[in-house]
Amino acid sequence: MKNTVSTLLKQKQSGEKITMLTAYDYTTARIMDECGVNSILVGDSLGMVMLGYENTLPVTMEDMIHHTRAVARGANNAFIVADMPFMSYQASVREAVLNAGRLIKEGGANAVKLEGGAEVCEQIRAIVNASIPVVAHLGLTPQSVNVFGGFKVQGKSADKAKKLIDDALMIQEAGACAVTLEGIPAKLAEIITKKLFIPTIGIGAGNGCDGQVLVYQDMLGLTVGHTPKFAKRFADIGELMRKGITDYITEVKNGTFPSEEHTYSIDEDVINEIVKEYE
Repeated sequence: MKNTVSTLLKQKQSGEKITMLTAYDYTTARIMDECGVNSILVGDSLGMVMLGYENTLPVTMEDMIHHTRAVARGANNAFIVADMPFMSYQASVREAVLNAGRLIKEGGANAVKLEGGAEVCEQIRAIVNASIPVVAHLGLTPQSVNVFGGFKVQGKSADKAKKLIDDALMIQEAGACAVTLEGIPAKLAEIITKKLFIPTIGIGAGNGCDGQVLVYQDMLGLTVGHTPKFAKRFADIGELMRKGITDYITEVKNGTFPSEEHTYSIDEDVINEIVKEYE
């Protein structure tokens, strides 16, 4: 059954946890969809895990549309959320609506996600008025990395915690259908979750949220270098890939691959005829 804004809301109301993972290509999205994940986020994290950037800031609308379109081809049932990249919605409300529309119309997304609280409520309201579902994003917002001075836990002081609660209520009032809570204390995320009637999706925000999202490279052991504290490794696919690639190189070098079972045959009479003609 197709996951929608309505089904995700029903999950919150019934207490059934929402599952979300990132994906950026057809093959991965198809596997996740077959496994039954509720939602797939085409995150601007693709800038780091797929394109090799230091952060998410260089990601363009064209990047997001390209990857979202691939994911949409692979996922029939998951609710597909596409990130709006840096400066695709901050400059003006009109630009925000147009770019959100591109992710839906050209990318095939079911909803868009943007970062920020009170300062983006006007954009959220306008995008929702254009019949496009919006997922908000509060807490550690990667597009604000230069303002934060790095990837740091947010909402640890009383003032900042209160602002996050106020921002959550404002983006809900503006029409957001869900909110991602990233890098905030678990007890604060639990308070926000209880105050909102829309679902909260946590990433580094504890298990009191209505659902969870992880970058799939982190949870499958494909990340190079630092892995966030909140990212549990559920499988070590990276090590399996290294072994498979190393074994392939070894067998090609020593001539054991391809073997007969991986080779096409031809009738011996045909070969003999060819050999005679070209001797």
